[in-house]
Amino acid sequence: MKTRLLSRKDIESFFTMKMCLEAVEKAFADLATGNATLPQRTPITVPDQHGLALFMPAHIKSLRALGAKVVTVYKDNVPKHGLPTVLGTIILLDEATGFPVALMDGGYLTAMRTGAVSGVATKYMANPEAKVAVVFGTGAQAFTQVLGVHEARPLAKLLAYSLDAPDARRKFAARITEATGVPVVLADDPKSAVAQADIIILATTAATPVFDGGWLRPGSHINGVGSHSPGARELDTLTVQKSRVVCDLTSACKSEAGDLMIPAQAGDWGWDKAAGDLGDVIVGKVKGRTSREEVTLFKSVGLAIQDMSAARIVFDEAVKRGIGTEFQF
Repeated sequence: MKTRLLSRKDIESFFTMKMCLEAVEKAFADLATGNATLPQRTPITVPDQHGLALFMPAHIKSLRALGAKVVTVYKDNVPKHGLPTVLGTIILLDEATGFPVALMDGGYLTAMRTGAVSGVATKYMANPEAKVAVVFGTGAQAFTQVLGVHEARPLAKLLAYSLDAPDARRKFAARITEATGVPVVLADDPKSAVAQADIIILATTAATPVFDGGWLRPGSHINGVGSHSPGARELDTLTVQKSRVVCDLTSACKSEAGDLMIPAQAGDWGWDKAAGDLGDVIVGKVKGRTSREEVTLFKSVGLAIQDMSAARIVFDEAVKRGIGTEFQF
């Protein structure tokens, strides 16, 4: 057997948000029905280099997806080494033999699968007629968040708010419109933007809340993906209190999602108020929304089942298309 090497450019050439969204939805359904194995990810800190390495294994039976992602976050990479802050590598194994059938770049795939899970959440939790969204953040992750949401609920309009430089914001808007056809308004007033939105997307690096829960309109849906550490949050306590909360995985959010951990620790909200996990919503165990007026919140910290489901689809399609480089160890 040979191993297929897939670069970022290889994956970008064919991997669509529609493909990714379908794979991720299957993975979460398997997780909810006990047909996926998801060990807790293992972090290793490298304090001398201001670095963090995360090892994330998973197995999804319906997709025959077995393997692991290694993602690193090195804060000094850009200024010191000219490398991205976040790097990801995925190894995909043959389920029958354990042979490594693929090694692939994990950067683009990670951004896509994170956008896809918000798309799945939007599909099950946003009101059917939702068509106006606001995105906080105008970086790479914000871009794929919009792609995921638009795949689930075709948008008529997107408002974008961030603290990025004006040129970066304009480039983001142009890229979104080119990819989706959706007109983008660069918002200067976050309060007005939230008040107009059916869907709120949070994809920032903020450590403190980026909007006031009092600004939310009835029936809105929120996807919170930017914050994934205990001490940081994009959402204020009021937003959490007034929302129907669904987690990608409650046990993961209990140890990583500051958006929920901080109000829980303060006694202002309780984990018993969380409606359940996204997989339970997909398979019908839990309702994603109980009324048109309800505010719904999906909180995601990222799970390895997303990576492995996407990696399996990428590998199968690459084999069909003859994309990538085969080699033997």
